[in-house]
Amino acid sequence: MRGVKNPRSPGCSSCVDNLSLESLAAPVPQQQLLALDPYPNKPRITFRPDGTFKITVFSDLHYGENPWDDWGPIQDINSARLMRTVLSSENPDFVVLNGDLITGENTFRENSTSLIDEIVAPLNEAKIPFSSTHGNHDNQANISHIEEIYREQRVAPLSYTRTAPSGIGGQNGPGTYWIPVYTRASDRTPSLILWFFDSRGGFFEPTGSEPVPDWVDDTVAGWIRQQTAFMNAAWGPAENMSRGALAFVHIPPHVIQNIQPTLNSTRNPGLNADELGAGSTQATSDPSSAGKDQAFWDALNRHVKNLHAVISGHDHGNEWCVREPTKNVIFCFDKHSGYGGYSGTGWGHGVRNIVFTSPDPKEGLDTWIRLEDGETRARVKLDASYQ
Repeated sequence: MRGVKNPRSPGCSSCVDNLSLESLAAPVPQQQLLALDPYPNKPRITFRPDGTFKITVFSDLHYGENPWDDWGPIQDINSARLMRTVLSSENPDFVVLNGDLITGENTFRENSTSLIDEIVAPLNEAKIPFSSTHGNHDNQANISHIEEIYREQRVAPLSYTRTAPSGIGGQNGPGTYWIPVYTRASDRTPSLILWFFDSRGGFFEPTGSEPVPDWVDDTVAGWIRQQTAFMNAAWGPAENMSRGALAFVHIPPHVIQNIQPTLNSTRNPGLNADELGAGSTQATSDPSSAGKDQAFWDALNRHVKNLHAVISGHDHGNEWCVREPTKNVIFCFDKHSGYGGYSGTGWGHGVRNIVFTSPDPKEGLDTWIRLEDGETRARVKLDASYQ
């Protein structure tokens, strides 16, 4: 297990939350220090010498649809072409695959994990480090999040995707983890933490008839508190050390749904074609689940300091950013990248680019949508003044 050893026993819903303040303030044990270097056998992710760091986000690739017809495989060929085109021209330092890599209910069980080989091939060719979150279509009768993660780790040398400690993430939600980014490879402490959360959703294997909860499990809330406490003890408080953060989760938090009617096309540019309703955000597929992602949302915003933004996919027709007022945090949608999955006239396919202009979190970051043909739109600067 690469993460910090989990003090939670199976079935305990609050053990991590109940860690004493004294234990969190104590000197960090060697085992925990080692866990704060979760990739000892991979190159460190770093800013460029000029102090910039560029992330390109591919979202909702939806590989594997209708493999028995011509149109399904053609979609995947088009998606691979888009990836190679974008990677070649954008030259990112890091790539995020932000969920719904595969349409698991609409492909063959016997070769579903081999679709991961196709998805990561352009990244392997370009030798670009990357990591993944997973979505509701990645938990289906023919695939699951854990199967995709294991396959990716096997076939992609520069994959930084990993699994949460045992007992964290709930059923079918193993893909919660973080990645340190350093200003220089020789630095003792990172200047940026990339957080990745598993919002689950979809259906359990093998029948595809029992729904998986569609929110970040509440066990993750205690894990966030624990991990940030360990980081602060080992590296110094994030606020004092100017350590920034950026978070990725496939399904948007439920609070985003109420903000859509307040959007302003000048302040919040970008496609706004998907009206958010049941199933569009976390814990909204079933009315009885309303608000069950709140523990995660509270913990993320309370304990992860210098959080630049939270980035989600899932709703293919949206690509805007907005400041969420209850937590005073910026939220952005990705851009639908894959030719699979639903789309609409004029929506296009592309990516979200994110550029840090400095390791200093006070500097904010630049972000925009880039389409396959090179057109750009919805460019904004995410800093303290962004509304």
